Amino acid sequence: MDVTQAAEYPLDPFPRYEQMRAAAPVFQDGQSGSWHVFRYDDVQRVLSEHATFSSRMGGENPSGSGQLFASSLITADPPRHRQLRSLVTQAFTPKAVDALAPRIAGLTDELLEGIAARGSGDLIKELAYPLPVIVISELMGIPAEDRERFKQWSDVIVSQTRTGPASDGQDATASEMIEYFLALIDQRRSRPGRDLISSLLSAEIDGQKLTVPELLGFCSLLLVAGNETTTNLIGNAVLCLSESPGSLERVLKEPALLPQTLEEVLRFRSPVQSMYRVTVAETILGDQRIPAGAPVVAWIGSANRDGQQFERPAEFDIDRHPNRHLAFGHGIHFCLGAPLARLEARIALEALLARLPGLSLAHEAQLERMESTIVYGLKALPVRWQPA
Repeated sequence: MDVTQAAEYPLDPFPRYEQMRAAAPVFQDGQSGSWHVFRYDDVQRVLSEHATFSSRMGGENPSGSGQLFASSLITADPPRHRQLRSLVTQAFTPKAVDALAPRIAGLTDELLEGIAARGSGDLIKELAYPLPVIVISELMGIPAEDRERFKQWSDVIVSQTRTGPASDGQDATASEMIEYFLALIDQRRSRPGRDLISSLLSAEIDGQKLTVPELLGFCSLLLVAGNETTTNLIGNAVLCLSESPGSLERVLKEPALLPQTLEEVLRFRSPVQSMYRVTVAETILGDQRIPAGAPVVAWIGSANRDGQQFERPAEFDIDRHPNRHLAFGHGIHFCLGAPLARLEARIALEALLARLPGLSLAHEAQLERMESTIVYGLKALPVRWQPA
């Protein structure tokens, strides 16, 4: 059985994860040769034990999106990972992220202003998609007219299952992005601005500038991670609250509950469902012996529903404590942009509850999941509210 192809992109993959945790928690797919890991403790180990489970990907001559991420943070191991991460850490400290709050709030109000009187709309299209794209584009100094291309590129890349070959469309997208970013890097070299790309161009590690592949890696990672996770966190939050009786009303009355509500959304419907690693040496995982050089898929979405770690794991509970979910990863690769994703989602939800009274799923809503085994999010989220 190929777990990545069975019931392709289901809206509710969690019963299958539960079956795998019970029957085959460490499972090798005979078709691709990849190992799939489903239990919390094993997933946490794969994500954090970098000496055994390497983040490198794409082999010697990566193609498709592998070219873009071949020299990025998510595919680097120590010591290079530590050096690269230190360059962008300052842009994503809590203080730096909090300074973005007024701009994020202003953008959210602008986006909702256009739809408040309407009484219905697609929340992904109207807010969850444009907000993070604008925020990350502004951080990177990307012209407003290029934002739509950015989102299209990002969608194509996250639709690729990393354990499978790239399609012609994915290769073409990677080529387009490389061409675009190379031109942008050249432009910033001659005319630096106050943006993240200009900062990376001037940065040095031990007296050495970043290589072009490393700059490309940063640009690609910021593009994809900077908008996909947040878009899906916002959409998944509204879906979770809409489906959980009384939750929406409770958060509306007690906005202070929003941060812990978002943590439960991150656990319950993790925007990133899986992460990829490669074994450095032969190792034992669960009761399986995995050889060196084997691809391993750690199923975060399954780990976050593991009853050995969470009581009533299939229940959405905004009072859950503790909540040690793995939605942002674990260890040295813990998501650098987590503070920004949390801030954007909190501001967006606060504004939605305040500006769109009576918010609920549209009765006729036919929800479809994005075509990705890596990312969990909705293609569209039709909602209704009482028009202003």
